[in-house]
Amino acid sequence: MGVLQRIDIAIDCRDADSLAAFWRDALGYEAYGSVGQYRSIVAPEGSTGPKLIFQQVDGEAPATKNRLHLDLIVGDAMEAEVERLCALGASRMSEPITEYGTTWTVMQDPEGNEFCLCVT
Repeated sequence: MGVLQRIDIAIDCRDADSLAAFWRDALGYEAYGSVGQYRSIVAPEGSTGPKLIFQQVDGEAPATKNRLHLDLIVGDAMEAEVERLCALGASRMSEPITEYGTTWTVMQDPEGNEFCLCVT
């Protein structure tokens, strides 16, 4: 048995303040702290979810597809959630896709990182 205590997710970005604020509002998270080029957000007290850490880096990200992305499970309210997240600065990248009993819509956050809204 390992000694893993939790998993935090670190995301490189150009503007740590604005990207942390986007994901805080998108997920209903709370600001946790900041130091240097890092900003972090956490799930609200009494709920679970990984800590997200946004690390401000210089330069543009390589123009390649994300190798890791977040899937947000949104129940039956996919279109309402697409609209809400677009109002926060996200972009819709696809119409709903259905395969293997799951439907999802591909989105991008304000810095172009892909994520999916999923109905299972």
